[in-house]
Amino acid sequence: MSDLTFRDAASDDIAAILSLSDAGRPAGVALAKSDASDPAYATAFERIAADPNNRLIVMEREGEVIGTLQITIIPGLTKGGLTRGLLENIHVKPDCRGQGLGSALVDWAIGECKAAGCGLVQLTSDKRRPDAHRFYGRLGFEATHEGFKLLL
Repeated sequence: MSDLTFRDAASDDIAAILSLSDAGRPAGVALAKSDASDPAYATAFERIAADPNNRLIVMEREGEVIGTLQITIIPGLTKGGLTRGLLENIHVKPDCRGQGLGSALVDWAIGECKAAGCGLVQLTSDKRRPDAHRFYGRLGFEATHEGFKLLL
């Protein structure tokens, strides 16, 4: 896997990141193709890039973006002031899956969380993605909590 590069995303990566996210939708979920020219995406990217507790990451091979995730560092008060790393929007290009690239991406992100002082890494995964759940379990993640969301 020495041919992989992990880096903070640039605004030029927005279309590739959206494409990976669209391709990662669970089976049966309607896909409304994301339009990278929508100014809302540039605004969201700038907000992430300006926040020192957030990193939007791309994984490249031979100059092609083939994976992405977002790392959020969350300072905590409980558990002795435990800092958490939150991994979100983890996606690998569909035709690149099954090659160990997702493991490489998550392992790299865990290393970044450790370097940031995190004592725990957590993530969420759509209930309709059983393959992703098995993948996270193989990486050592445990389904210890039930997640809830409220769209506003």
